Amino acid sequence: MCAVIGARLHLIHPMGFTITDAKLKRSGMDYWKSLDVVHHKNWEEFKKSEYAPKLERIWLFTTKSRKCFWDGKYRRGDGLLFGAEDSGCPEYVHADILEKRVKIPHMVDTLRSLNLSTSAGIAAYEAMRQIVEAEGILLKFGENFF
Repeated sequence: MCAVIGARLHLIHPMGFTITDAKLKRSGMDYWKSLDVVHHKNWEEFKKSEYAPKLERIWLFTTKSRKCFWDGKYRRGDGLLFGAEDSGCPEYVHADILEKRVKIPHMVDTLRSLNLSTSAGIAAYEAMRQIVEAEGILLKFGENFF
């Protein structure tokens, strides 16, 4: 998805999964080589990276928020941060991002959460929609939208 929308993917280690050529091929991710991806050793290294957005530009998607992600005002250059599917982001990440924690609403309170790829897609396309609208970009099929 990041390659398709022109977004950089930051992978902050340790991760709950490994990336191998075999796994990429099996999942049909033939665009992996077109992806702008940056690996970070850990959260502290991510925060220091020249490639990462500043903390005040990062939106943390979490089930621990009471603010709906639709209420966020996303701008070009913002980062969308997601934790592990089973545990979310560690508390030290929550401590660094206090103001921009948002949640994708669930209409059924007995269900835990969406999976990571679904959540990332929902969030990325809402952010892109807002950015396109705010910048007055007119989408024209075959020119800047395919």
